Amino acid sequence: MSKFCEVTEKKVKAREMSIFEKYLTLWVTLCIGAGIALGKIAPQVAVSLDGFSFYQISIPIAICLFFMMYPIMVKIDFGEVIKAGKTPKPVILTLVINWLIKPFTMFFIATFFLTLFFKLGLIPGTEVVKTGQEVELYKSYISGAILLGIAPCTAMVMVWSWLSKGNMGHTLVMVAINSLTMLLLYAPLGGFLLGENNMPIPWQTIILSVLIYVALPLVAGYFSRKWIIAHKGRAYFEERFLPHLGTVSIIALLITLILLFSFKGEIILQNPLTILWIAIPLLIQTLFIFTIGYIAAKLLKISYENAAPAAMIGASNHFEVAIATSAMLFGLSSGASLATVVGVLIEVPVMLLLVKVCLKTKPLFANNVT
Repeated sequence: MSKFCEVTEKKVKAREMSIFEKYLTLWVTLCIGAGIALGKIAPQVAVSLDGFSFYQISIPIAICLFFMMYPIMVKIDFGEVIKAGKTPKPVILTLVINWLIKPFTMFFIATFFLTLFFKLGLIPGTEVVKTGQEVELYKSYISGAILLGIAPCTAMVMVWSWLSKGNMGHTLVMVAINSLTMLLLYAPLGGFLLGENNMPIPWQTIILSVLIYVALPLVAGYFSRKWIIAHKGRAYFEERFLPHLGTVSIIALLITLILLFSFKGEIILQNPLTILWIAIPLLIQTLFIFTIGYIAAKLLKISYENAAPAAMIGASNHFEVAIATSAMLFGLSSGASLATVVGVLIEVPVMLLLVKVCLKTKPLFANNVT
C-alpha cells in the first residue's frame, strides 16, 4: 500500500465518523422540518434565492453545491489510479456494477414501483419543470432515482470501507476512477434513461451540469491540492486542511436541503407518505446492488478487503451530484430533486446495516486472495 493510502487509512481510523456523518439522517430530517417551516413562514425567500440565476443556474444553489463537491474532489490522489492495474479484478468488478448494471436496475426498479404506486392513486399530481412542460409527479420521482443510480459514491464510501475493514487503497483508487468516469458517462447515461422515462431532455443543461458540478470541483481540487502540498507540505494538507472540509461539505448540503424542502413542504404535508413511496424502490435497489457485488466478488475469488469496498461503492450513491443535477435540470422545487434527497435520508442507516453484514460474513472470504 502506498504512503498516501497508509496516511488516509490512519486518518479515517482516527476519526471514524464525525458527528455530522454519524447522524446525517437526523440532520437531514431536521432540515426537512426547517425547510417546510420556512416555506410556510416566508415562502418567497427560497423562491427569490433560486430565481437569482444565470442561464438557468441558481447562483446561491451553485455556490452551495460547489462547496458540497470540492471537499470530495480535493482528497483524490490521481497518482494512485495508475497503480490499479496491479489488482484489476476488483477494479473491473466495481466499474461493471457502477456503469453497466446499477443505472439500469435503478431505472427498472424505480419505474416498476413508482408507476405501480401512481396507478394505485398513492402518488397523485403533476408539476411544471424548467422546460415549461407539465409532467406527472411519479415520473419526476423516477427521474430523481435515475440521477442517483448513475452517480456512484465517492465520499462517504471511504468511511463505509474503513468501518467494514476494507482495503482503503482500493477504495481510494475507485473514488478517483469513478470521478473521472462520471465526466464521460454521466451525461449520456442520464440523457438516455431520462428519455426512456419520457422526461424532457435538455442536453445542453445536462452537459453543463456535469461540467459545473463534477469537472469544475475536480479541476479546482486537483490544482489546489497540488499547490497546497507544494507550498505547505503534505503534513499541513493532511492534518490541518482536510479535517475541516467534510464539515463544510455537509453544511453546504444541509443548507441546500432546507431550500429544497421550503419548496416541497406543501406537497409533503398533503401527501405525508410520499417520502415512503420514493424510499421503497431506493432501498430495494441498494440491497440488490450490494448483493450482486458481494456475491460476484466471492465467485471471482476477490479477497474480503477488496470485496467489501467494491460492494459498498456500488450500493451507495453520490447524492451531491444527483441533487446538483436535478436542481439544474428540473429545478430545486421539482419532484426529481425531492427523490434525490430521499436518497440522502436513507443512505446512512442502510449503509451502516450493510457494514454489519460485511463484518458478519467476512469468514466466507477466507480462501479468497485477490
